[in-house]
Amino acid sequence: MNNRIDAVYARQSVDKKDSISIESQIDFCKYELKGGSCKEYTGKGYSGKNTDRPRFQELVRDIERGLIQRVVVYKLDRISRSIIDFASMMELFSRYNVEFVSSTEKFDTSTPMGRAMLNICIVFAQLERETIQKRVTDAYYSRCTKGFHMSGKAPYGYNLEPTMLDGIRTKMMVAEPEAAERVKLMFDMYAQPDISFGDIARHFAEQGIDFDGKELSRCTLSNLLRNPIYAQADLEVYEFFKSQGANIANDAADFSGINGCYLYQGRDVIERKNADLKDQILVLAPHEGLVSSETWLTVRKKLLSNATFGGGRKAKNTWLAGKIKCGKCGAGLMCFSNPTGYAYFRCRKRTDRGSCAGCGTIRVRDFENSVYGVMLQKMDEFQTLTGGNPMKANPKITALNVELAQLETEIEKLIDTLSGANATLLAYANDKIENLDTRRQMLIKTIAEMTADAVSPEHMKRLSNHLENWDNTDFEDRRLVVDGLISQIRATSESVQIEWKI
Repeated sequence: MNNRIDAVYARQSVDKKDSISIESQIDFCKYELKGGSCKEYTGKGYSGKNTDRPRFQELVRDIERGLIQRVVVYKLDRISRSIIDFASMMELFSRYNVEFVSSTEKFDTSTPMGRAMLNICIVFAQLERETIQKRVTDAYYSRCTKGFHMSGKAPYGYNLEPTMLDGIRTKMMVAEPEAAERVKLMFDMYAQPDISFGDIARHFAEQGIDFDGKELSRCTLSNLLRNPIYAQADLEVYEFFKSQGANIANDAADFSGINGCYLYQGRDVIERKNADLKDQILVLAPHEGLVSSETWLTVRKKLLSNATFGGGRKAKNTWLAGKIKCGKCGAGLMCFSNPTGYAYFRCRKRTDRGSCAGCGTIRVRDFENSVYGVMLQKMDEFQTLTGGNPMKANPKITALNVELAQLETEIEKLIDTLSGANATLLAYANDKIENLDTRRQMLIKTIAEMTADAVSPEHMKRLSNHLENWDNTDFEDRRLVVDGLISQIRATSESVQIEWKI
C-alpha cells in the first residue's frame, strides 16, 4: 500500500506587482492535482540563489524519509535558479522515485526529452539572475558617474544631509565646522616637510581630541590625507589624477576649484583605491571641498614619496611581533635596543604620541624565554585534555555562518527588488545593499580567520615538534608556533595575560 503524499512547494523572494503570490502559486499547483490532498511547503522572502531555505530543507528531509511521491511547483525556478542545485534536486527525485511537475511548464521528468527541457530552462533561469546582477552593477556605476552619494557614513569633517540631484533624492556632504577645522589643520601640518604622522597624532592626543571615540591612528590619518573628498578640485587636481591613470567622469572644464571629489573602485580593479589610482573612477561631488588644491596636492605627493610607511614589513627582532600588546593601553609593543645592546619592549602609543604610561621594563629575550616555557606547559595540558584529538565544532563559526546566510538572502531579495524599480526604490535599495555587503565582507573575513585558527591533529603535531626542538627551530617557524597557539599577549612589567587559541 502506497502511503506517500503529494507535495506543493511555493516560493516568493519579495512582494512585487509583477510577481505571483505564494497563495496563487499554491492554487495553480492544487489545480494540477485535480483536487487531491497535499502537504504545502512555502518559502516567503527567500531567494532562488541557493537551497538554504527552512521549508525547502524540510521538503528534502521528507523526500529522504520516503514520504513524498510527487513535487508540484508553479514554475521550476521556484525550486532553484542554480544549475548545480537543480541538478542535485533532480538526482534526489530520481533516487527516491519522486515525480516532479511544473504546473505552468508541463514537464515530465520520466522522459529524456523532459529532463533535457528542464535543464535548458534552468540555464535560462540562472541567466536571468545573472542579468539582474549585471543591471544592478551597471546602475551602481551609472549613479557613481553622476555624483550620487553611494551609501556609507560621511568621512570625518562632514555630515550627510538629504538633497536632490537630477530629480532623485540622495545625500550630500555638509561640513561640520569644528571637525572641518581639524581636517584643515591635519593637511596644513602634513604639508610641512618635517611633520610626520606621529607629530600630528601626538598633537591631537595632547589636546585630548579623539576620533569616533579613539585616538587618531596613523592608518586613519593616512587614509584621510589621501581622500580627494576634501580637495577643492581644480585643473591641477584633474591633471594629477589623469597622470595616475584614473578614469575621470567629468570634463576638465568642470574642475573649478570648489567641489570635492568621490573616488570609486573601478569595475575590475583589485588594488585598494587609495593605494593605486590606475583605472579608479574620479567624480566631482556636489559638496564643497575643505582644502585648497595646492595643499592637497602637496600632501598627496609627499605621501607618494613616503615609501617607509606601511604594514607590510616583516618582523625580524622578535618572534612575538604582532602578538604582544601593551597591558595598559592595548597598543602593539615594539623592540627597542639601548646603548648597552639589550633589547626591550616599548609601547607604540607611548612612542608615537606619549599618551600611555608605557608597559614598564620588559627585556625581549627574557620575556621570549618565559613565553616559550608557558607554551610548552600549555601544549602538555592541551594534549592531556584532548587525548591528542584537538578538532572540535566551533559554535561561534556556526553562528557566523548562519548570520552570513541570512545577510546573503537579504541582499538577494534587494537585488530582486531592483528589477524594474523606480528611482526612489533604486536609491534606497542601493544604499541598503552597500551597508549589508559591508557587514557581509566583515563576516567572511572573520569566518576565514577563525577557520584558519582551527587546529588539526597534524598541525598540532608540527607545533609540538617545533617546541620540543626549539633551539633548532628557525625564526619563521617560531612565529608559526606562536600564531598557532596564541591570539594575543597583553603585558606589563608587573603582569602578563595570554589569550590562547587552544
